[in-house]
Amino acid sequence: MGELGAFLKIERVGVPYRDATQRIKDYEEFLVRRSDEELAGQGARCMECGVPFCHNGCPLGNLIPDWNDLVYRDRWQDAIVQLHATNNFPEFTGRLCPAPCEAACVLEIREGDAVAIKQIENSIIDRAWEEGWVTPMPPKRETGRSVAVVGSGPAGMAAAQQLRRAGHGVVLFERDESAGGLVRFGVPDFKIEKRVVQRRVEQLIAEGVEVRCGVDVGVDVTADELRDRFDAVVLATGSRAPRDLPVDGRDLQGVHFAMEYLYDRNRWVATQTGTPTGVPAPAPLGLTAAGKHVVVIGGGDTGADCVGNSLREGAASITQLELLPEPPAHRPDERTPWPLWPQKFRLSYAMDEARTAGRGEQDFSVVTTHFSGDADGHVRALHHAEAEAAPPFAPVAGTEGELQADLVLLAMGFLHPEQDLLDALGVAKDQRGNAKAVRPYTTSVDGVFAAGDARRGQSLIVWAINEGRQCARMVDRHLGELEADVPTGNLEDADGGPDGPPVHVGPGVPA
Repeated sequence: MGELGAFLKIERVGVPYRDATQRIKDYEEFLVRRSDEELAGQGARCMECGVPFCHNGCPLGNLIPDWNDLVYRDRWQDAIVQLHATNNFPEFTGRLCPAPCEAACVLEIREGDAVAIKQIENSIIDRAWEEGWVTPMPPKRETGRSVAVVGSGPAGMAAAQQLRRAGHGVVLFERDESAGGLVRFGVPDFKIEKRVVQRRVEQLIAEGVEVRCGVDVGVDVTADELRDRFDAVVLATGSRAPRDLPVDGRDLQGVHFAMEYLYDRNRWVATQTGTPTGVPAPAPLGLTAAGKHVVVIGGGDTGADCVGNSLREGAASITQLELLPEPPAHRPDERTPWPLWPQKFRLSYAMDEARTAGRGEQDFSVVTTHFSGDADGHVRALHHAEAEAAPPFAPVAGTEGELQADLVLLAMGFLHPEQDLLDALGVAKDQRGNAKAVRPYTTSVDGVFAAGDARRGQSLIVWAINEGRQCARMVDRHLGELEADVPTGNLEDADGGPDGPPVHVGPGVPA
């Protein structure tokens, strides 16, 4: 373990950000890396508990106490080996994961005192790239089997990498111009610069994964062609059908889904940074928040990213609306006791920026009743009321109000994967419209598998990577069963039980 009793002597320090007044002037990452000495001190605070609840908090089953101790002992190269043992892309999770591991840390029993796991993880992988410790790991043998992975988000990338390292031929299909999914096009550069995503794509290519961008599976390549050409298909298309707001005035100009705006902004930033793309990008939609009164409906991460982009564009004002009541300031033990993820208020990085700039506010328990516009059909006002505290969150009479709005962004989450490809393949769906797994990661169609948000619904990036890894194990097993003389060697007998592979811990397919 780290230093004996260090958690009593060394205080936790959170993830440092660049000053809000400065970072809103550019699109560069706002995370600041601490010195190795500071990180060693934070690693020393880890108690390596007899029952490390951080493992349960992490869907990937990361070996957190192990690499905390290695950082404390200045054994960074060993730390990245331990980190990569369970996580293909720790620089993604280190930047974008909300860190449920920290919420489950034993030190978090005293709220706000958890080990700084997330920034240690991020620093390990950043240093590994700087030192040249991250290199392609092509397979040592070829199986002769082929797999199509549809969707190049974190789940698809993880599945493709694990299957390729097992020796299978892998083609990764992406309908957008670049691989990365929403990490590439939904999350702004100031949270994760796209060079960070691109170098992982290049690693996949160097390992032998064929990445085909600009290919819409189901349109450019039919479902039948996919089944005929490949021994297995992995659906990792994400949960991309956005939740709409069916109120009067929804069809006015200036009311858009959040992803329409975020895709436009990320593509514009890519032209400024020169980040390479697989194929030419489509024409921009021309959405802009510059000089406008912006209203963002939805209080999650997607809504925050809309706020951050609008602020950097120079919006006149930004209002973020949340349907639910404002959470309490501290962990409500009667609702989400430790080690569960606490349902408490967290000020987003974006609203902190907007408040600092004097151009933003966030309101809770607000239901939108309708929109109104001008003679040209453009939205000019959002009409709202106070929402009741419980579903269906109906408007409270006598609380009506109006907000000036030139641009309205709907960031209310996602419903399910787009249905056309599932229907074309004949894949059974669950009640929510997700691909239904009749066995772990195995759909109703033989040889077709599903992973990530397409299977489990909208979730965290750590769940996406975990699902991609575990799905790869099931695909590898399937390919091994097609012909007895095709060895795979990456599955233990214990994985063959009725529940399949473990839910949390997933060592994945070895090279």
